Amino acid sequence: MRFATLIVSAVCSLISAPGGGHIRVNAFTLSSPSSPCTCSCFSHDCLDRSWMPRSVVNHSSGPTKKSIAGRSIIQSHTHQNYNYGQIQGQGKSQSQPLRMSSIAMEDDNESSDTDASKSTSTSGGSSTMPNHIFNLVKSIVGAGVLSLPAGISNFGNAPSAIVPAAILIAFIGSLSAYGFSLIGRVCAYTGSNSYKEAWEKSVGAKSSIIPAASCTFKTVCATLAYSMILADTFRALFQTVGFPLSRTNTLLGVTSTLLLPLCLLKNLASLAPFSLLGIIGMLYTSLAMTVRYLQGAYLPGGKFFSQTPASLQPNFGSIGAKGALSPSSFILICMLSTAYMAHFNAPKFYTELKNNTLPRFNKVVTTSFGISIAFFVLMAGLGFCTFGSASSGLILNNYSNKDILMAFSRVAVAISIVFSYPLAFSGCRDGVLDLAGVPPEKRNNALLDKVTVTMLSFITFLALKVKDLSFVLSFGGATLGNALIYVYPAIMFRAAVKKMKAETTTTNNQDGEDNPSAIDNESKVSQMVATKSLKREVKFALANAGLGIAMGGIGARMALKSVLGG
Repeated sequence: MRFATLIVSAVCSLISAPGGGHIRVNAFTLSSPSSPCTCSCFSHDCLDRSWMPRSVVNHSSGPTKKSIAGRSIIQSHTHQNYNYGQIQGQGKSQSQPLRMSSIAMEDDNESSDTDASKSTSTSGGSSTMPNHIFNLVKSIVGAGVLSLPAGISNFGNAPSAIVPAAILIAFIGSLSAYGFSLIGRVCAYTGSNSYKEAWEKSVGAKSSIIPAASCTFKTVCATLAYSMILADTFRALFQTVGFPLSRTNTLLGVTSTLLLPLCLLKNLASLAPFSLLGIIGMLYTSLAMTVRYLQGAYLPGGKFFSQTPASLQPNFGSIGAKGALSPSSFILICMLSTAYMAHFNAPKFYTELKNNTLPRFNKVVTTSFGISIAFFVLMAGLGFCTFGSASSGLILNNYSNKDILMAFSRVAVAISIVFSYPLAFSGCRDGVLDLAGVPPEKRNNALLDKVTVTMLSFITFLALKVKDLSFVLSFGGATLGNALIYVYPAIMFRAAVKKMKAETTTTNNQDGEDNPSAIDNESKVSQMVATKSLKREVKFALANAGLGIAMGGIGARMALKSVLGG
């Protein structure tokens, strides 16, 4: 894990304050802990729902003391903020007031961090660094990790393929950490508290439909993946207890008896306590997979070898590390873009961190992504080294239905997804209504129920037709995931730095004349200087975005090719 953290730290060292100087900017920060959030994405925990109208969902009536709670078991995501402190039907939010504070950016060392703590003791939220690290890891690590062995099997079938796979996992994780931290920096520069606000204050409000649409369609991919996992998981569980049902009947039964009633709920706050099951389930699954690998229980002659379908039995060949040079390796790369997806949460993690100086925020990011990288390498390696090229898109499918140890893992995953599903689906439904231009005041219960039934039916239909989870994760990561991780953060960062430079040479601001908040923002950014170091980093960020686009294009092509053939 230390090695993974060092890799992330090396990339994120680019994030420190340019020139080693001491810069202070004013920023709006929350004066008290905000409400818990839940995520509707593949990797993500709490969602930034600033894109969606908050009056759509009826939440509990009081703010809670926990900063970030709830999670998504898969990484997808779109992130939208489920603020349980908001009340439906009220014209004004009942969330805690905002307060102007100072954000210090100092050299990333222990002494400067201590000085910053003293000078900005009321800056940021109330979440400590250990709590933040735990919550960010919980946001990143989800059921999407269970598809990574299949990503490796796309380019290799020998155990040595795990070596380049581990390098790719660490490399993509480092780039993802850089993008996550870049968003936090934009929030510091512009005084933003949400992804939407950061985009509007840096790039502009007119183009905010672009990330909003990406967020919505990424959530569609998330709910589709949820349904696919539930179909396979419940089918295996039913077979374990002696009820052999088809995949179609299983999914229709789960959807009609569990998912539909939960998605029709108007108050989702009661589902938050089940979020912890996700990380518990992943930890238990990693332990169970380790035990079965060390036992050799699925090798020829092993306890469960004969109980596993022939197509899912271990299969190894001679294509090892060199296989990573083939274009098929981009399928794993794009699956990782989905697996590391937590970036819509970056503003929330920044604003809720106690004494949220950028060095402290970067420590949270590097440590959290370092831990996640280590866990991804472990899970991907265990699955691939156990089953090789036979690794299923959901690695749990490879394990025998009579394997009780793995049956408990399926139970944990199934319960977590069932109670996470309505949170993801709600973000998907609200996003579609937003893009359709339906105003909040017209979103009554009758309309929401009709849209819920229609959309859930459509997603279930897709889940019945599409059976390869690795395709959904890789294609979604290649398109929307790469945009949210690499492209949008670079665009915001470039725009923020460009405004710094412009506002040091001009006093007039056309946008500010029409938008008072823009005046505040411009006066704040004008206090900062676009140094040569920042300008060079803009080029690096844009190159990173270009790399993301290239990887996405190749990955999308290879994902489609793996499904369509040819």
